[in-house]
Amino acid sequence: MIVARHAESEWNRHYAATRIDPGLRDPGLSVRGREQAVRLAETLAAEGVTRLIASPFRRTLETASVVALALSVPLAVEPLIRERCVFSCDIGTPPDQLQTLWPTLDFGHLDPDWWGVPAESEQAVWERAQAFRTTTETLPDRATVAVISHWAFIRALTGIELDNATFVRLA
Repeated sequence: MIVARHAESEWNRHYAATRIDPGLRDPGLSVRGREQAVRLAETLAAEGVTRLIASPFRRTLETASVVALALSVPLAVEPLIRERCVFSCDIGTPPDQLQTLWPTLDFGHLDPDWWGVPAESEQAVWERAQAFRTTTETLPDRATVAVISHWAFIRALTGIELDNATFVRLA
């Protein structure tokens, strides 16, 4: 399984420059982020990806949509792989609004406040990561699945801190 971090969001762009939370709730990708998503798609094409799983945040859905279109692979939404709810960007968009933005994706399994409780503990993120690992260990196509997720979730799952639009392959 390949685990990738979403491309740069508007929140990432502002925070990197100021180290201050800009107060952007569930931001989309920056211009640079859209370029990164295209490059990520090109890189993942060489990895033989056959399907994608993405977190329900806009930045991951935008990244994954670029990759899915470029690779002509299906995309599924999984709330277990969401970001740790700590900053303004970690407050998500309700499922009915996501459905309007991505009408071909299924958001029917999401709770209205799927993004979790603010100040989610690192232990809670680790537990989500372990639950996701358990549910995906026996997938017959695990080697060709790519997951588009977030910094804290990926760190909990792999122990690695990834930059935007980079990935690691799980053993």
